[in-house]
Amino acid sequence: MQSAQHTTNTPAGSTADAKSGQSASFAELLRRVKAEGLLDLQPRYYAFKLALNTTLLLAGLAAFFALGASWWTLLVAAWMGFCGGQSSFMWHDAGHKSMVRSKTLANIVGYAHANFVNGISYGWWVNHHNRHHSHPNHLELDPDIGRRTAIFDTKQYATRTRRQRFIVRYQSTLFFVLLVCELFKMQMTAYRAIARREVKQPVLEAALIAARATLYLGLVFWILTPLQAIAFVVVQQACQGVYFGMIFAPNHKGMELRDGEEESLGWLERQVLTSRNIRPSLLMDFLYGGLNYQIEHHLFPAMPQKSLRRARELTMEYCAERGIPYREVGFFRSYREVASFLHKVSAPVRQGQVS
Repeated sequence: MQSAQHTTNTPAGSTADAKSGQSASFAELLRRVKAEGLLDLQPRYYAFKLALNTTLLLAGLAAFFALGASWWTLLVAAWMGFCGGQSSFMWHDAGHKSMVRSKTLANIVGYAHANFVNGISYGWWVNHHNRHHSHPNHLELDPDIGRRTAIFDTKQYATRTRRQRFIVRYQSTLFFVLLVCELFKMQMTAYRAIARREVKQPVLEAALIAARATLYLGLVFWILTPLQAIAFVVVQQACQGVYFGMIFAPNHKGMELRDGEEESLGWLERQVLTSRNIRPSLLMDFLYGGLNYQIEHHLFPAMPQKSLRRARELTMEYCAERGIPYREVGFFRSYREVASFLHKVSAPVRQGQVS
């Protein structure tokens, strides 16, 4: 098997060697994955993850009550932001049916973790995320590109407002700075989607979000002074937003882009060429909830987290056999590549070549 180190010498976004591999059959890789049972459900694993997340959240609540009206609770706010990020992996996997196949059980987990714990619309997210998986890094068809202020191609600049154009000029830096607002932006998107009845269960989703807001804000303003309460909410929102952003940022930015009204790549190349892995370790697997195996997750969305590590080995072998570039880098390298890509794309804007 080709090592991770050997798979990283293709520049991010390069397709020079990819074209010869575009006829490779995904069916053969799928057969190998199924032969090892990697798509089988892992109920004990997810029972453990759900219990662990609940324990982490309860530990934060216990610390909050123990500290009381103290500025030390801002550390708890940061912790709760981390807990919110961890809980997002549960609604993510429920939405992909990689946790349970039952739609009812998946919805219970999804609505509980997205709407009630985080104030985000599960229904909106599932629709949005499924479209992203179908067309990752497609300028017209990937909604994750469409909802960003940052540009991924200079032709997007004309659609940006004056405020957005200022951000684009310095997007390699401001993209990361503005991640503090990411959770808030997702929550506002959720509220609009529910208000417009763009989700299947608008009443349920609105009720869960309202209950969450009432309990969360009521508790914070009851225990803390008004100034401490405001600071707590800001810190919690900012930390969770940064955590969200740091999870998704390395996944696709700087990898192959395409446009047009129709999809130009087959499933295998569409997912491998547009995705970037972060080299695995126990810590990375925990912090990223398995999304550091972005290539394998995109190839097999219904695969449980626990199986992604072995799927990575099979996928690396398969891509090496067929000469398909497979991008995997270390933690810090991944963010350097993202920043470099955003800086390069926005260079013509700073140089006055785009208006």
